[in-house]
Amino acid sequence: MLYFPDNTKVSVFGLDDIMAELCAEDRKASYDTADEIIKRLKEKKNFIPSSVTVHREYAFVLLQEYRDYIQERSENDR
Repeated sequence: MLYFPDNTKVSVFGLDDIMAELCAEDRKASYDTADEIIKRLKEKKNFIPSSVTVHREYAFVLLQEYRDYIQERSENDR
């Protein structure tokens, strides 16, 4: 589940798997990585609106989610 700043919630399929793959690929948290997550979500048939504004919002939220994921993984590896 993704949570947007305006309190919108969006369910996405396969996000945990995608983040695990990117982490295993040692991808850093960047907007390029956020774009890659969006690309992979689309490949898994998640609907992502084509609006540039919405794409930016998704990238921002996904980047934060990925940062949190990386931080949790590093804390668990200690």
